[in-house]
Amino acid sequence: MAGIHKLYEVTEEKGKVKVHRKRKVCPRCGAGVFLAEHKDRYSCGKCGYTEFRKK
Repeated sequence: MAGIHKLYEVTEEKGKVKVHRKRKVCPRCGAGVFLAEHKDRYSCGKCGYTEFRKK
């Protein structure tokens, strides 16, 4: 399982702290549930949503 530091990137711009998600979020489950990255697709382990990569 990926550590939390691999899922988010924290930056500081003009005195403000910004958090950016590194991975796609599942459109069915919502924020906090990320899609797993496979060679040819993205998939959600919670609901089974699958999105194929374009070649």
